[in-house]
Amino acid sequence: MIAAEGRALTLGLFVAFILITLGITFWARATTRGADDFYAGGRAFSGMQNGVALAGDYMSAASFLGIAGLIALSGYDGFLYSIGFLVAWLLSLLLVELMRNAGRFTMADVLSFRAKRQPGVRTASAISTVTVSVFYLLAQMVGAGALVALLLGIHPGEEFAGVSADAARVLTIIVVGAVMIFYVMFGGMKATTWVQIIKAVLLIASTAVLTVLVLSRFGFNPSAMLGAAAESSARPEGFLRPGGRYGQDVAGDPLQSVLNKLDFISLGVALVLGTAGLPHIVGRFFTVPDARAARRSVNWAIGLVGGFYLMTLALGFGAAALVGHRAITEQDPAGNTAALQLAHALGTHFGGDIGGDVLLAFIGAVAFATILAVVSGLVLASSTSLAHDFFGHVLMFGRPRESQEVAVARISAFCIGTLAIGLAIVARDINVAFLVALAFAIAASANLPAIVLSLFWRRFTSTGAVAGIYGGLGGSILLVALSPVVSGKVDPVTGESLSLLPTGVDFSVFPLENPGLVSIPFGFLCAVLGTLLSSERPERAAFDELSVRSLTGVGSHRPPGRAPKHQRTP
Repeated sequence: MIAAEGRALTLGLFVAFILITLGITFWARATTRGADDFYAGGRAFSGMQNGVALAGDYMSAASFLGIAGLIALSGYDGFLYSIGFLVAWLLSLLLVELMRNAGRFTMADVLSFRAKRQPGVRTASAISTVTVSVFYLLAQMVGAGALVALLLGIHPGEEFAGVSADAARVLTIIVVGAVMIFYVMFGGMKATTWVQIIKAVLLIASTAVLTVLVLSRFGFNPSAMLGAAAESSARPEGFLRPGGRYGQDVAGDPLQSVLNKLDFISLGVALVLGTAGLPHIVGRFFTVPDARAARRSVNWAIGLVGGFYLMTLALGFGAAALVGHRAITEQDPAGNTAALQLAHALGTHFGGDIGGDVLLAFIGAVAFATILAVVSGLVLASSTSLAHDFFGHVLMFGRPRESQEVAVARISAFCIGTLAIGLAIVARDINVAFLVALAFAIAASANLPAIVLSLFWRRFTSTGAVAGIYGGLGGSILLVALSPVVSGKVDPVTGESLSLLPTGVDFSVFPLENPGLVSIPFGFLCAVLGTLLSSERPERAAFDELSVRSLTGVGSHRPPGRAPKHQRTP
C-alpha cells in the first residue's frame, strides 16, 4: 500500500517516537525512588494530565483501527461498537473512582480491604490480573507485527532489506516487547504515563485531522458522506440499517437467529461491563493525589474519549465512501487497515503521491505508538500486582521493604514481557480478535463481581471474593474453549475454517462466541454462594470504613487500619 520511497519516512517516524519515549524513560528512572513513584508515579499527576493518560489507556489500537474497519465494512452494526465502547467507559467511571479512593496501588487493595483471608484474595486477584493482561498483550503485539509489515509494504513471499515478511513481523514483536519492558522496568508509572499522554495527544490530533479532511470532501455534509458510503458498500440497501453483521436472521433456522441475537447481547454485555475490571484502567486512578483530582481526570477523560469515538464514525464511513468495500477487503478482509487506507487516499487527494505517503506514514506511526503505550500499561499492571499483591502481601506477609517490592516488580515486568513476546511469536498467524473479546469477558466475569460486592454488600466475605474470581475466570475460559471461536465454525461458501483450529476439528458445545452472557452471571453466582455457604463472618466495621473511604477519599492510599484516628469511621 505504501510506496517504496515512503518506507524510509515510516521507519524514521517509528524510530523518532521510540527515541523520544526512551528519553522520557531515562528521566523517569532518575526520579523514581520508592514504591509510590514506581507504582503510582508519586501521585503527582494533575487531573488534566491523568485524564489525558486515562483516555490514552482506553483508546487502544483496536479502537483506532478495528472500529473504523468495522464501520467501513458493516455500517450501522460497526457503529454500535463505537457506542458500546463509549457507554462502557461512562459506566466504568462510576466504579473506578470509588476503587481509587478505597485502594492504594491495585484492584486487590480494594478486594482485600474487608478480607480476613487476605493471601487468598490477593493471590486470586493477581492470577486474574495477569491472565487478562496477557490476553490483551497478545492481541496488541501480534497486531503490531502485522501493522509494521503492512506499512513497510512487505507481503508474504516478499522481502524488504533482506528480511522476509514473516521475519519482519517476528522482529517487530521482539522490538515492541523489548521497548515496553524497558519502559516499565526503568521508568515505572511515570514513564508509562508520559508515554500515554504523548500517544493520546498524537492519536486525537491525527484523528481530528482525518475527520476534517474527510468531511471537507463532502462539503461538511454528514448525510452526503453516509449516502456515498452506502453506495460503495457491499450491501447498499442495508448498510445503514442494523442486522448486517450482528444479530442476523437466518431464513429457515429460527434457533440460529435467536443464537445470533444472544451472541450480540453477550458481546455487548462483556464489552460494557468488562472495562471496569481491566487492571490497567483501574491502576491509572492511583496516580492522582486526591479525590478531587480523580474527578477532574474523569471529566477530561470523558470529553476526550467521547470526542474520539464520535470521530471514529467519520473515519469508518469515510473509508467506506472514499476507499470502498472491495479495496478495503483486498488489503485486509477484517478491515483493520481501513483507517490507514483512508489516510493514504486523503493525502493523495490533497497532496499527491507524496502527500499520501506522508499522511499514511504519520497515521501508521501513531497506531504503532498506540500499541506501544497500551502494552506498557498492561505489563505495568501485571508486574505491580505480582510484586505488591503476591510477593508483598502473600510471600512477605504484608511486611516487605519497598526496595524489595520494586525490585520484584521490575523482574516481573521482564518475565511477563518475555512471556508475551514468546506467545505472540507463536500466535503471529492466528486471528487474535477473540483474545480481546476474551480479555473483556474475563475481566467482567472474574473481577467485576468481586469489585461490586466488595463495595456494596455488607455481608460479603473473602471466601466469596475468591470464589467469584476463580469461578468467573475458569467459567469464561472454559466456555470460550468450547465455543465456535476455537473450533467448528466453517465458512458456508468457501469451506474454510473461521475458528482458531483447522477444519475437521470440532468440539464446540457452547453456541455463543462470547461467553459474557453466561460467565458474568456465573461469576456473581459463585461470589454470592461462596459468601453464603462459608462459615466466615463478615467484617462489618471494615465495610463501614470502606464505604466512607470510597465515597470521600478519606484515608486513601493507606493500608486498612493505618489511617489517623480522627479519620477513622467510629
